[in-house]
Amino acid sequence: MQLIITDAWLAKSRAIYLSGTRLVVVGMLAALALMLVSAGLYHWVFLKGAREGWPVVGALVRLVVKDEFEQRDRFLRENLDVMARRVGEMQARLIQIESLGERVSGLAGINSPELKRAPGSGGALVSGRSLTMEELQVTLADMDKLTDQRVDLLTVMESRLFDQKIKKMMVPTQEPVAGGSLGSGFGWRIDPLNGRSALHTGLDFPSEPGTAILAAAGGVVVTQEYHPDYGNMVEVDHGNELLTRYAHASRVLVKKGDLVKRGQKIAEVGSTGRSSGPHLHFEMLVQGVFQDPQKFLTAGQQMPKPLVAASALRPLPGSALPQARAD
Repeated sequence: MQLIITDAWLAKSRAIYLSGTRLVVVGMLAALALMLVSAGLYHWVFLKGAREGWPVVGALVRLVVKDEFEQRDRFLRENLDVMARRVGEMQARLIQIESLGERVSGLAGINSPELKRAPGSGGALVSGRSLTMEELQVTLADMDKLTDQRVDLLTVMESRLFDQKIKKMMVPTQEPVAGGSLGSGFGWRIDPLNGRSALHTGLDFPSEPGTAILAAAGGVVVTQEYHPDYGNMVEVDHGNELLTRYAHASRVLVKKGDLVKRGQKIAEVGSTGRSSGPHLHFEMLVQGVFQDPQKFLTAGQQMPKPLVAASALRPLPGSALPQARAD
């Protein structure tokens, strides 16, 4: 393409030759310039009309803004509805936790007013109004506070239950000979070796030599020695001035200072010391006073609670006498 430009005053002319490539470039530059001018003009007219309140421009602005607000509100409402449903599910789970906490508190022996179940609520849904953001925030804050309280209370209950479990493990209610038959009981009887009346300070469990002797409860071995009357003897301290004694063993498997747990094998049945035959002589002392071990063993079979009857801790007649000789 060739363009000829003529100057009428000077009677001159000038020719400009445009090839195909140059023509495309010029066209694109012209289009871009036109777009920039149009955009600037539109922007200026639109802003000026919006500021000065031109009728047509103002209506367009209101339509655009209204549509944007509607989209934003719809998106926010949908998210609030989803969050409200999740909050409702969390509230239902909290009610279940409160019910569980109330039952567990009874087992732990805790009677706290804060653990009382919240009164039930409900009824027909009259209005389907959705929660606002402020209402949702208040509900979440209340739930957070309630959750913190429940965590603290459940921690206290866990500590109380663990303490009860430890105490239960320290009370000698485990039979010292598994499946063993009971021979001589606790109390006054005719001594089988000298034929005289004597206080039998424990229980006898006749068994075959080598039968396992089990710790009646967890504790610390405080004595492991040979006694002229008791033979090979083990004493276990269970705390709270409660002690168990295992006598006439053929072999002892623990030593002084060892920690033992309930049901652990600590010795084997024998007939050492003052004994008329292979058996375990089992004694129990509370504050240095002999008690009937059968009351503890029976309490362990019949009572799920870790504490035994108070009658099992009363000093018996004759308990102040010198230690009776075992057989």
